[in-house]
Amino acid sequence: MKRLVGFLLSGILILGVSTVSMAGINHRERHEQQRIGQGIRSGELTRREAERLEAQQARIRVDERFARADGHIGPRERARLDRELDRASRDIYRQKHDGQVR
Repeated sequence: MKRLVGFLLSGILILGVSTVSMAGINHRERHEQQRIGQGIRSGELTRREAERLEAQQARIRVDERFARADGHIGPRERARLDRELDRASRDIYRQKHDGQVR
């Protein structure tokens, strides 16, 4: 009985972590989209910069879709997506603060 309870609890924890991981990735993607939109509205991003950043976000969404193809995102897939999102965030910051104006 203890083994069954332990097994069920570990399954619930894994599902919980996967759900949190998916929500975290989606939240970060939404936040980056908002930052790009704000940069376009304020003139901090040129049209070409915005297009490049949007394409980078699209590639991340495709990678996420492939990672979720089997129903969950594993730790290695999550780490890769986090690295891509980190890089995208840095790129947005650099483009918004590079002194170019629309």
